[in-house]
Amino acid sequence: MDLHRYLQTALEAAFLAQGIHQYYQAKGFTQSSKSTPTDLVTQADQETEAAIRELITSRFPDHVVLGEEQGQDREGAFRWIVDPLDGTVNYAHGFPFYAVSIGLEAQGEVVLGVVLDTARGDLFTATKGGGAYLNGRPIRVSERRELLGSLLATGFSYDVHKDPENVTYFQRALAKGLMVRRPGAAALDLAYVAAGRLDGFWEVKLNPWDVAAGWRILLEAGGQVTGLEGEAYRLGQRYLVATNGLIHQELLDTLHGR
Repeated sequence: MDLHRYLQTALEAAFLAQGIHQYYQAKGFTQSSKSTPTDLVTQADQETEAAIRELITSRFPDHVVLGEEQGQDREGAFRWIVDPLDGTVNYAHGFPFYAVSIGLEAQGEVVLGVVLDTARGDLFTATKGGGAYLNGRPIRVSERRELLGSLLATGFSYDVHKDPENVTYFQRALAKGLMVRRPGAAALDLAYVAAGRLDGFWEVKLNPWDVAAGWRILLEAGGQVTGLEGEAYRLGQRYLVATNGLIHQELLDTLHGR
């Protein structure tokens, strides 16, 4: 695999996305809802994914793209997993916590991740075995060893009123006096754990495009990612728990009410 070439393409796609995001923030944009009134999609989401797809398929015609807005139309050994605008609700309200997320899966394993905070310009990158970086400088997870005093994040699905499972986990964390934030963009949440800005993160019902890039970045930064039972995480499964590794079991215990 030519990971350097793939990374350069991912970076080019990320900065292309940033330009589209910024253009519509300045110009204004139309928006509509998908599954619920809070599940928004904007012109920026749609045009960003189209632009990324065009760039990737022009470079690698045999590669497959899975995107949030257009899905995936065929199978392939190399699959780019793209969230063109993670944190659409934040974007639509001018709340500056959103990103473009681009991961590359090769023969079933995510080997590359790029997450670009297009509002602030923070660029998180990683390749398998190559370490994780923020704006070109190496990053590592935090060294906090106790859950109490850790800064955590979570998120809620758009249909939380129908499936309130994570409300229970959230309440259990709050009942222990834990500090929990709900920023609203899982790709950035994972990248923040990688950079030590957060100590842990969990969420229910994430999609592959929410997770792929941030997952690789966090692993390369020394973090741990599992399911709710502590099992190895698989892309697309229902539960994700991500930490610096040192507080992982304690967070799992808390979510289970132990």
